[in-house]
Amino acid sequence: MPSTQLVAGEIAAQLSGASWIRRMFEAGSALKARYGEEAVCDFSLGNPDLPAPGKVGEALKGVLAQAAEPFAFGYMPNGGFPWARDQVAGQVSREQGIALTGDDVLLTCGAAGALNVLFHTVVEPGDEVAAIAPYFVEYGFYARNHGATLTAIPSRPETFDLDFDALEKGIGPKTRAVIINSPNNPTGQVYPLADLEKLAALLMRKSRENGRPIFLVADEPYRFLTYDGVVVPSLLPLYPYSVIASSFSKNLSLPGERIGYLAVNPQLQGKEELIAGFTFSNRVLGFVNPPVIGQYIMASALDAQVDASIYTARRTAMAEVLSEAGYDFFMPRGAFYFFPKAPGGDDIAFVQRLMEERVLAVPGSGFAGPGYFRLAFCVDEAVIRRALPGLRNARRAFC
Repeated sequence: MPSTQLVAGEIAAQLSGASWIRRMFEAGSALKARYGEEAVCDFSLGNPDLPAPGKVGEALKGVLAQAAEPFAFGYMPNGGFPWARDQVAGQVSREQGIALTGDDVLLTCGAAGALNVLFHTVVEPGDEVAAIAPYFVEYGFYARNHGATLTAIPSRPETFDLDFDALEKGIGPKTRAVIINSPNNPTGQVYPLADLEKLAALLMRKSRENGRPIFLVADEPYRFLTYDGVVVPSLLPLYPYSVIASSFSKNLSLPGERIGYLAVNPQLQGKEELIAGFTFSNRVLGFVNPPVIGQYIMASALDAQVDASIYTARRTAMAEVLSEAGYDFFMPRGAFYFFPKAPGGDDIAFVQRLMEERVLAVPGSGFAGPGYFRLAFCVDEAVIRRALPGLRNARRAFC
């Protein structure tokens, strides 16, 4: 008899360690089917629930108006429409305080597509990609897709600030890229300018020691969403080998449309070869080109965003609920996540206990942050308030 193995060994191994986010999301679907939607408080998935800005609908009407035209949805250059790249370059220029052109930008299938294009272009088998832990779990899969391994570099406990002693030890001769995610998923931390300047100096020294550049990659889909006057510092002026990877999934509530981009430092020598590599990778990875409709939407709505004040109110509500239930937590400075300490220290056991209360969270172990758990507050404020008894009961069971 032939072997019954249907998937490659590497994929089988990765399936066994599949994302805790998706596991909890699926568990939540089962709970809702059993008890009803209103009986479950689901904080598992960072799926923005706010309606898209009005300009998104207006852009879709414009797309419909030209649907009968030849090639309305046809192929275009692998990096996206030149006019769309120009517009994104203008937006990134304003955010970063440094002038980019469309030649410095490649449009992608979301930020996930952007990171895969980047790694496919710059890493060699055996290279390492470093990420600041806790980090978005998919980074490890993206690195392995292209023959690299992910190195987790811990942040400082309690505050989740950059730990420069850990960075000094964790960045070695095989390091090809360092990913920072600010505002951070899952912690909500925003790295201050002084720390980014210090990180840039460290990477410049390490690049010289290694004899090749270490890329500093800023994953920035939450750049628009900060609180209490916090500003996300501009990265591109700080380091020549810096790259921005981002998307319009969160600020325009378009995660399913899969429109994102890579933007390279315009001052980087040899950037033309890098962009050519990105363009080639975008094609041969099977993305071919970014979504047509997404480019039209993005271009029409660049100066718009969802109503961030709603997230501010939800943040306040979640902080009140967690405080009343007795949790120890860091107040997020950006994004829409809380990352409290798990009572008793065992985050997996605690999240399972929360499920008994029909409250869905994600263990911190899924983000290389054991001892904590993540709550996504991109849900209605009523759901947050309704979770108080379950959160309180689960905590009491471990204290």
